[in-house]
Amino acid sequence: MNDIGVLVVGSIAYDTIHTPTGKIDDGLGGSATYGSLASSFHSRMTGSDKIALVGVVGKDFKSEHIDLFHQHGIKTDGLIVSDGETFRWEGSYSGNMAEAQTIDTQLNVFEHFSPVVPDGQQNPKVVFCANLHPAIQKSVIDQSNSARITMLDSMNLWINIAQPELLDVMKTVDMVIINDGEVKMLANSENLLEACDIVQEMTGVKFLIVKKGEHGVLALHDSQLISLPAFPTRNLCDPTGCGDTFAGTLASRLALGEGDVSLEELREALVHANVTASFTLESFSVDRLANLGKDEYFERLETYRKIVFGE
Repeated sequence: MNDIGVLVVGSIAYDTIHTPTGKIDDGLGGSATYGSLASSFHSRMTGSDKIALVGVVGKDFKSEHIDLFHQHGIKTDGLIVSDGETFRWEGSYSGNMAEAQTIDTQLNVFEHFSPVVPDGQQNPKVVFCANLHPAIQKSVIDQSNSARITMLDSMNLWINIAQPELLDVMKTVDMVIINDGEVKMLANSENLLEACDIVQEMTGVKFLIVKKGEHGVLALHDSQLISLPAFPTRNLCDPTGCGDTFAGTLASRLALGEGDVSLEELREALVHANVTASFTLESFSVDRLANLGKDEYFERLETYRKIVFGE
């Protein structure tokens, strides 16, 4: 019997991050790490189906981090441990920390990652392809059949070096998540709404989610618009993984429903995605997300609803 709510595939990494608030060496990171931890927080909180992770790490990957996945109820049958070292990334943020500058990238075992979706996990409610080369995303989509929705996240790198493959895989999913600069780049338009319309027309994607950093999110549900602000926070430590947290939360909330995704359901899922992402940026690595408590989450959720809806 299938009990997988969200199948998450993406990178698992050790990050070295420099920000105006400090530095961390070899902190646990990667798109699949943040995405699966965010998904699992919501699946455990709502008592819904499990989260399954597909990725690759090296022999140097710490057992405590495998344990962390298990402690959060994340199934790791699809986690490959290969000879060699785990993917490493080093980056720095300055000013308003809107964008990271890459200092060093060592793909290591991730360079030859060929994902295999385990038996029993091929029919989840939601397939979430976190930021990856579009060919790898396509491989996972071909191996799986989501019961409700298939979604992918992407970035400017793939627009620059693999745009035809990216457009091809975008045509196979229900939801695409990219940021405002990326949708403009993909559409070759500086008008955000025009760019969104162009990308939807190019790909036929039903749901287009456009992250705007500190300015929140714009979402297209067919031809209808949703616009929500980010949660305002003074405690900005490290924005790495916020987008992955946002997307992982969105996946988990959408795994709760059945049938077509309504406009109101998408808006509610985006509310939770914004609130959850606001915790990730308050610490280096996954520390804040991994130790997030229900009470503090619901307190912030209530505050956000008052800010946005006056509830």
